[in-house]
Amino acid sequence: MHLQYLQPDPPQTDPIEPNAAETPEIVQQDVSRRSFLKSSALVGGSLVVGFFVPAPLRRMAFAQEQPAAQAVKAPLPPVNAFLRIGSDESVTVILAHSEMGQGIWTTLPMMVNEELEADWSRIRVEHAPTAPVYISPIFPIQMTGGSTTTWSELDRYRQVGAVARTLLVAAAAKQWGVAPGDCRVENGFVISGGDGGKRASYGSLAAAAAKLPQPEHVELKTPENWKIIGKPTRRLDTPEKITGRAKFGMDVQLPGMLTAVVAHGNFGAKVKSFDATAAKALPGVRAVFEVPMGVAVVGEHFWAAKCGRDALKVTWDPGPHAGLDTANLRASFLEQSKTAGAKAAANGDVAKILAAEAPNGSTPPLVAEYSLPYLAHAPMEPLNCTVRHSPGRCEVWTGTQFQTVDQQRVAAIFGLKPEHVEIHTTFLGGGFGRRANIASDFVVEAAHVAKKLDKPVKLVWSREDDIRGGYYRPMAIHRVEGALDPHGVPVAWRHRIVSQSIMAGSLFAAMIQNGIDPTVVEGASDSPYVKAIPHHLIEQHTPTPGVPVLWWRSVGNSHTAFAVESFVDELAYAAKRDPLEFRRAMLAKSPRFLAVLELAAEKAGWGTPPPAGRARGLAVHESFGSIVSHVAEVSVDQGRIRVHRVTCAIDCGVCVNPLGVRAQMESGVAFGLGAALYSELTMKEGRVLESNFHDYRILRLHEMPQVDVHIMPSHEKSGGAGEPGTPPIAPAVANAVFALTGKRLRDLPLRLA
Repeated sequence: MHLQYLQPDPPQTDPIEPNAAETPEIVQQDVSRRSFLKSSALVGGSLVVGFFVPAPLRRMAFAQEQPAAQAVKAPLPPVNAFLRIGSDESVTVILAHSEMGQGIWTTLPMMVNEELEADWSRIRVEHAPTAPVYISPIFPIQMTGGSTTTWSELDRYRQVGAVARTLLVAAAAKQWGVAPGDCRVENGFVISGGDGGKRASYGSLAAAAAKLPQPEHVELKTPENWKIIGKPTRRLDTPEKITGRAKFGMDVQLPGMLTAVVAHGNFGAKVKSFDATAAKALPGVRAVFEVPMGVAVVGEHFWAAKCGRDALKVTWDPGPHAGLDTANLRASFLEQSKTAGAKAAANGDVAKILAAEAPNGSTPPLVAEYSLPYLAHAPMEPLNCTVRHSPGRCEVWTGTQFQTVDQQRVAAIFGLKPEHVEIHTTFLGGGFGRRANIASDFVVEAAHVAKKLDKPVKLVWSREDDIRGGYYRPMAIHRVEGALDPHGVPVAWRHRIVSQSIMAGSLFAAMIQNGIDPTVVEGASDSPYVKAIPHHLIEQHTPTPGVPVLWWRSVGNSHTAFAVESFVDELAYAAKRDPLEFRRAMLAKSPRFLAVLELAAEKAGWGTPPPAGRARGLAVHESFGSIVSHVAEVSVDQGRIRVHRVTCAIDCGVCVNPLGVRAQMESGVAFGLGAALYSELTMKEGRVLESNFHDYRILRLHEMPQVDVHIMPSHEKSGGAGEPGTPPIAPAVANAVFALTGKRLRDLPLRLA
């Protein structure tokens, strides 16, 4: 795979609902700045730079008035990160966010070291404990998600490095009797004078620096002086993972630990009765008991617990959702899409334009319906959580995206204060939003099991447990209508979206304004195509069928991009214009979109003949502050769609680590292609039919296309990279299939038969 970074010669460096009593309000714990700094001033001869963040609820936004990559001269804002410089010369960056494959184990230390200029080989990284000081600058909890980590921390992690550098320089200057301005830093040393001047390592200065008063202001480097940010840098967690030293949740082992699995019913089902006789008779099974979400079987190891559950006999009350059937749901969603919904965006008189029958020789209004199924997250590491409790205290080991929520849910179950519950964040073997659950389902379940035991217990969900009993990307139906004028220019666009609300009833319900859930309409109501059309209307319906839903990689953009980019392509062909040229005209007032689209098209060879038997399709979409365009090159063999090559261009604003962005674009393509070609959840009689990767297909290794990634140089505010690569791939492939076969595929997964 190929990466081109467009700057001159960049150097390389190596489903359960907790009981009401267990659903506490998310509490904002207060800590004084003075007491926090006092407690973290000097630890074992180490300099600890820490800053208190009070954690207000701030509006999620992916734009700001000024670029983030500017020198900051205002008083230091509160920063929720720590830096520990040891007398052994180690430099440890403690992350307030979770590393789940997105690369922040490297990008955040890069930000710190841009200002600190320590010896990169000495950098170490740790996950932070759960505490108020680490609450997200975007959300009211300590969390990782929404592709927010890198851009939200760009200034603040640099400030951590700058404060530490300032203190180290001040300590050296005081020791030598010189002015701080006469000192500089380089590769972990403070240096005074020329080559023959004095030198002191950071480790030797750490204790003295920790005793100095914290500066009120620091000067940050301007982008032209950056030495690390923007340079391709190899990941710090790779050696840990390839050697097996990295600890995931499944790797946790404690003395005397037991393993538990839970028998779950269908959506909303409750246990009426159970017979554990056969289960308890099996070797290794230690206990069987009911918990709020099912029946727990506890064993000396996973296999004993799993076999015990297989032998268990449970009688279920099926509950209110026993008749759930995706075919019926799809039909009802389609009917709703034909009726007016809540308005998310509106301009002009769409109904009047669409009611006209081809006035003045224009093309008749075009109508298309797009269907997308429920999807599982299916992370490679199954869901798991280990809990150990003792009087007045509880410890939890898990790969989580929502530390604060997990901490408070567990505290409520054990009757503890949140600060008496310690969350140990491990590496996450994939998250994609599944481990960012407000219900904290698998963590809550583990706590309930542990509460009835006198030993630590690891709860494990099998793949089948997760696919059949988890939280899903909502099913969606899109009905789009459009009209062109006699010159082939779009003049009307009506778009109705039917999909469940993720935000309703959650901590983020306040984001629903005037009945509009932004996770339903994002990527549609704010589309530059829609804004360019004088008469437009975006509406939403949010049915409540009882299926538990959750954000899935790229959230609403995962379905809106497919509908929007597919329909734009349909309009282009209706106007008898080249799809690229048609988009160029619509994006004339959106220069960043246009630049990304043209870069991808140029690098893919758009306008030149593709290899025999292949065709190209394109799409461009913005999500999480980044604009991504994909050009997919596909073939069809006996009805099977094969994607051979994907050319990707991205404008993510300030790019901290091009290698990380490349990896995320490749990952987004792989994740999105699985959903585009194979993945689908079907439900009948309240039960998910699929169970594992044999029938819930994802992309296989041999099906991965060549991916070429091109990064636009930019000093705009950084956007995300973990999610934006996923939305454009499905429409790019569908548009390529149409170009090749003349068949317009409007349902995912894509099928020609």
